[in-house]
Amino acid sequence: MNILTLRRSCVAAIGGFLLAWLVVAAPASAQNPGGSPEAKKVKNPVASSPASIAAGAATYKKYCSFCHGDGAKGDGKFAPKGSMPADLTDATWVRGSTDGEIHAVILKGAAPKFEMKGFEGKMPDTDMWNVVNYLRSIGPANAAKK
Repeated sequence: MNILTLRRSCVAAIGGFLLAWLVVAAPASAQNPGGSPEAKKVKNPVASSPASIAAGAATYKKYCSFCHGDGAKGDGKFAPKGSMPADLTDATWVRGSTDGEIHAVILKGAAPKFEMKGFEGKMPDTDMWNVVNYLRSIGPANAAKK
């Protein structure tokens, strides 16, 4: 085997590894437009209650309001330039509207551009579910639930 053949083999192996990693990692790393059949099946383990909603509102204010705005209309003053944060009060949920899908976006981020990074490891899971309950409390009455 000459050096050129060896080099091509190494490049092909590395490229194959990276492609395999992307295929395996991408579905688990973020919520894509259209939702997720897996996330759709996930049930909210935190019952919606005044305490959960209040905790969710506080967590939302701390982590989410910068981009999504105080009223969750997608008009936050510190959203990255050129990004268009979602209006979380309307009936349009591009990445899925079930509690599990909303949780998946908070957890893993919003693919494919990742303008919204996930909060996995930065926010306790219970806090994420409280945010889901809070968003339900301010969203439209006819929005899909659990």
